[in-house]
Formats: sequence, structure tokens, C-alpha cells
Amino acid sequence: MDRKALLERIAQWFEDPYGYDPSRGAAPGARQRGYKHEAPAPSCRVIMPTPSLNYHDAGVDIDQGNRLVEHIKILAQRTTRPEVLAGVGGFGALFELPIKDYENPVLVSGADGVGTKLKLAVQTGIHDTIGIDLVAMCANDILTQGARPLFFLDYFATGRLDLAVAKRIVEGISRGCEEAQAALIGGETAEMPGVYYEGDYDLAGFCVGVVEKKHIIQGRDVAPGDVLLGLAATGPHSNGYSLIRKVLAQTGQPLDRVLGAPLPGQASPETLGEILLRPTRIYVRPILALIRELPIRAIAHITGGGLLENVPRILPAGAQARIRTDAWEEPPVFHWLKTVGGIDDREMYRTFNCGIGMVVCVRAGDVAAAMGILASLDQPAWEIGVIGADASDPIILL
Repeated sequence: MDRKALLERIAQWFEDPYGYDPSRGAAPGARQRGYKHEAPAPSCRVIMPTPSLNYHDAGVDIDQGNRLVEHIKILAQRTTRPEVLAGVGGFGALFELPIKDYENPVLVSGADGVGTKLKLAVQTGIHDTIGIDLVAMCANDILTQGARPLFFLDYFATGRLDLAVAKRIVEGISRGCEEAQAALIGGETAEMPGVYYEGDYDLAGFCVGVVEKKHIIQGRDVAPGDVLLGLAATGPHSNGYSLIRKVLAQTGQPLDRVLGAPLPGQASPETLGEILLRPTRIYVRPILALIRELPIRAIAHITGGGLLENVPRILPAGAQARIRTDAWEEPPVFHWLKTVGGIDDREMYRTFNCGIGMVVCVRAGDVAAAMGILASLDQPAWEIGVIGADASDPIILL
């Protein structure tokens, strides 16, 4: 093919790339329109420039998180102890074990949360005490084995980080750590859009303490004739709130309803929401004082499961706890729950603490001394029962 023919063929191809020949009909894939055809346009994809995405567009605000960390550092400093070598801000926190104070130190750890009490905090906007609950649930647990709290870490997760709310929560955690004598040395803030509803959040806490190995409290020495002391609770603490919320939903009780008269030192009476959000009592000071002065047989933290489920956990085989339910002053909120919710006695005692946050088992001869120690620390307590010998049922409510 000479040069001229080649150029004509190329020109013809540009005019009709599908090689239309009238004598052969339409080219493959062409659409007839009168005497002419239209070939389908070549397939192509146009890539348009898009704006650059960032983490903030995905719902995670790193700058807000950094501001919260700086605030936490200030709060953590209030709780620090000499053993803290490196705290909030690093990849890991460093804490020197106080081995000089122990012959054979044993670490005791606990992890817990606040349960659905969080939902009431969100509904009422009362966020400044829920952090105290978190510390209390963890610190009180490790106290039952005689451990002195050393340090605490928290986990805070939310769909969108509200800095004002987060600050109030962590301020509560800091206050709880001060009361528990535990250093706030670290934690995690997780902003997870799409996982939590707007305004919702979740909390988890982790507490580590130490006890001399020979002084670990495990309930092995509990014997018939020992006495059970009940330490007063502030209210439901952090357990039974799914049932509480069910009662609220079914009865239509508003959280801003005012109940009763003002407490001593208060200008106005509390609302139902404020009563239900009273923080869990932290028992570190009274329990450690008892441990220092007396041989404690066993300790039970009355959490989920109430008295019926938690007291048997500290009893050896063959022992029976006989508890007099008229021996202590039950906070009015429990009578309200029972009456309004139509909850029977057994369900109350296996769901709520019913006014007793801790049960301490001591020898009969140590009751007076124990009650004196508790009174000196303004910790209300009552003699609520005794230990008997009966393998038929580990606990009897009288």
C-alpha cells in the first residue's frame, strides 16, 4: 500500500471507525437512523478531582481528644503517688511496686463498669458523679481481698467526643481516685462514630492494688458464731439499673420529680434523677482501717445479685449467713422501687443492695471495736446477722 492509499485509509477510519459499508448494511453495534448509522460511543470513565478527606470528616476530632488529654493530665496530678514514674500521655504508664513495705506483695486487680446507670446520666445531664461510680465499683471489689488500691485506668468510648461532658466525667474519675487513694495513671478515649448513638457513651475501669500474701482475705476462716456487719450504701450504687429503668418506663415516673424534703445541708429537695444518680460509696478508708486493727474474716461487695448472691461468695462450705432484714435503715428509694414497681422481696434482695454496700465478717469479740472504728470514720454500719452451720442454704433472710 502506497503512502497516498494509507493516508486515505486512516482518514476513512477516523470518519467511520466501525468500517461502515452500505453494501453490507449497518456496522456491528450501529443503530439505524434512516440512511445513516450512529456507532456507540467508546466506553470511558472520567475521574473528577475530589476534595481531600481527613479524620475529622469521618467523625473523629483529634484536636478535641488532645484537649481532653491535657485536661486529664491536670486531674491526674491531683491523684499522683510517689510510686508513679510515668503517667498520662505516654504509650504506657509506669508504677513502681512498693516492695519495701511488704515481705511478699501480691497484686490484686479488678475491672468493672457502671452498667445502664449511664443512660440515666445521659437523660438527666448529670455527668459529674458517674466517674466516681466507676472508681468505686473497681476499688471496692479489690478491697474484699484486703488489697490497698495503687492505681487506676479508665476507658471512655463515645460516638462523638463532647469535650464539656468528657471533662465532667473525668473530673468524677479523678475525685473517685482521690477518695480511693489510687493514682490515675492512664486510660483510653475512643471516639467511634457509628457505634454509639448521639450523646451516648460507655465507661470501663481497671484498678490494681496490693496485699501482703499472708494477709489475703478469702473467707476460709469464717466460722459459726462470727458476726456480719453491714456498711451503709448511698442508694442502688451501680447495680439494678436495667430494672430501675423498666420501672420508670412502665410507670411514666419523670426523673425531675421532686421526692421528699431537703436533706441536711441542702437548699432544696432532690429529684428522682438526682437520688438515682447518687454516686456509689467508696469504702477504702473504713475497710483499710478495719484491716489494720482487726482480723477480718471475710468481706463481700454487694453489687449485682444483691445480698442473696454476693454474701454466699465469701462463705466456706457448710457455713450459713443468717441476716435480719430489719436490722438496718433502708434508704427510701428502695421502698419506692418496691412499691411503684411491684417488685417482691426476694427479687429486691437479689437485684439491689437494699441499703447495704459492704458486708464485713468479724469474730463476735471484735464487733464493738469494729463498730467503733467505723463510727470514727463517719461510716454508718449495723450488726445485720450471724454465721451458722447449715449446709442446706448458704443464706437465710430473717
